[in-house]
Amino acid sequence: MKKLALFCMYTTVLLTSVSADEGMWLFNALPKRQLASQHGFEVTDEWAKHIMLSSVRFNSGGSASFISSNGLVLTNHHVASDTLYKLSTAEQNLASDGYYAASKEDELKAPDLELNQLVSIEDVTARVNAAVSAGMSPDAAAKARQAEMARIEQQSTEATGLRSDVVTLYGGGRYHLYQYKRYTDVRLVWAPEAQTAFFGGDADNFEFPRYCLDVTIFRVYENDKPANIEHFLANNPSGAREGDLVFVSGNPGRTQRILTPAALEYQRDHRMPRVLDLLRRKEILLQQYALGGPEQARRGQDDLFGIQNSRKAYTGMLAGLQNPGFIELKRSRQKLLQRSAGSSEPWEAIAEVQLQRVDLMDRMTSLRSNVYSIAEDLVLMAGEDQKPSEERLREFRDSNRQSLEQALFSPAPLYEDLERVQLADELARLVETRGGNDPLVIKVLAGKGPRERATELIAGTKLFEVESRKALAQAGQTGIANSDDALIQLAVTLENEYRAIREITEQLDEQERQAYAKITEAQFQAEGESVYPDATFTLRLAYGLVKSYQEDGQTIASQTTLGGSFGHEAAHGKTDDWILPDSWHQAKDAIDGSVPFNFVCTADIIGGNSGSPVVDRDGRMVGIIFDGNIQSLTADFYHSEEQGRAVAVHIAAVLEALNKIYHASSLAEQIGH
Repeated sequence: MKKLALFCMYTTVLLTSVSADEGMWLFNALPKRQLASQHGFEVTDEWAKHIMLSSVRFNSGGSASFISSNGLVLTNHHVASDTLYKLSTAEQNLASDGYYAASKEDELKAPDLELNQLVSIEDVTARVNAAVSAGMSPDAAAKARQAEMARIEQQSTEATGLRSDVVTLYGGGRYHLYQYKRYTDVRLVWAPEAQTAFFGGDADNFEFPRYCLDVTIFRVYENDKPANIEHFLANNPSGAREGDLVFVSGNPGRTQRILTPAALEYQRDHRMPRVLDLLRRKEILLQQYALGGPEQARRGQDDLFGIQNSRKAYTGMLAGLQNPGFIELKRSRQKLLQRSAGSSEPWEAIAEVQLQRVDLMDRMTSLRSNVYSIAEDLVLMAGEDQKPSEERLREFRDSNRQSLEQALFSPAPLYEDLERVQLADELARLVETRGGNDPLVIKVLAGKGPRERATELIAGTKLFEVESRKALAQAGQTGIANSDDALIQLAVTLENEYRAIREITEQLDEQERQAYAKITEAQFQAEGESVYPDATFTLRLAYGLVKSYQEDGQTIASQTTLGGSFGHEAAHGKTDDWILPDSWHQAKDAIDGSVPFNFVCTADIIGGNSGSPVVDRDGRMVGIIFDGNIQSLTADFYHSEEQGRAVAVHIAAVLEALNKIYHASSLAEQIGH
């Protein structure tokens, strides 16, 4: 009996081995009992609905929130950077120098930005699963499931006019319909200088203490007027003190906590090392391109920042996977779940899928170039438009058409020299991955080296012109077949192989979905249904405490101050990335140096949460997430709050900066009202 009791206790520890504040929770399945028992907080439906409707998703990747009744939206500078670079010119670099629209007439319209406000969630699991019958092959099952999801989305869009996405949860254990209100007229109101938004540069990235004003403000419009917003966040400049309970409402990108040991080993030994190699390669490429001059440095800076950020993040994630203790814990958990399920079949199926994924790794077809991606989308769209909507690849369904066309026909600038450099590198990578004697490689290169071929391709395309893209889209398959555009012809050359690999990948995905659905049911049996699913770039609620931590024998305080930024600058000799903007030095005497600047909390976040509002018990904004510390980078696979922390800009610092540094008091007065 003693051994049995110990085994049961050990089982309970493994099956419920989550940190106190772990979880990226669905808004329709919030952990009300945990919050009540752990923090004495009662979640009401009204509170949750208000936070949900006050939250915003950026289609470019990232989160945000409504902060006024007249359409103001607060996000990170680095989330906004894609738009800031698209609005910039050689004469006016908004991303670097900042911007302030003193009047609504000065607010700059983003060329292709879409913001989404989640308004409804519906469980459609039974309907999606009913489309797949027993005995179907993975190919048939994948097509049947995707077709039913497309029908649900299309019916929802036609009935409501809302963007409608069927989201796969628990790896395939559940399916929910998310309905969003779209905002496509989005205008830039204010952005600080890059020197303060990314103060400390790559060296300080994922570190703490931090001193960054990583924020930007947009405004959404409807019918050419500032939108009237019912649900927006009031603010609490005195909040986010040590020990305070806070909540993060945002759109975490993709976590992989459900992965089996075999799937984690694939990530550790194959996929992630390859991704890191690619990121290092692209980082060097863009650094070399930037040496061409100030304009080249400006054109490539946004891509370079994203790649450096990803490189550092992946390094931290891979380090977590390379810890043998983590994989061993997952194996122990797997054995217990297998015992609960009475079968090891789903785990074996997933292990087999990983072997097939390794075999696919060298069959590269898509080329990472903005202008080539346009060509690829046009070619694929022409083919997909010949099918009923429910039979198309997901991104080409009727329910996704508005978002697809907004991106495809964006007037945002593309730079021929940058596209040429990137395409040449992609062609070289194609040769390296598939081999120089590969028939497809020979056909793509057409007897030339990658650089020479890229030069020829860029010179032979008209896809830099929006009207040329629209004309090809209008002409459909006939236009594609008769086009002499060099990049269109290249995309046609690669299309069959792209489709073949996409089909195999979707079959493997379906096999994993079916296996993870069984694992999810076993997990529900062991733990109950109060289990949060992996992140899917959909709205989630996390919570935690504002809390200091220990590192290298020292206590790291939970917040920094505005005054401390000048000390941080001095400590680094006022050089390189540790130089505050002139605007800060000019306002130094006016700034209240005791105002909190950045702070940390134990909330469970991941990439995609950037820009998420941090709110207090009353739903008032106290900050905005912009980073995690280095110890949090294992969050793709597991959450730890011993040292791992989410990093936020304090709302008091935003208000102080607007009033004292940027002379934007009229803007500050709108926030929270």
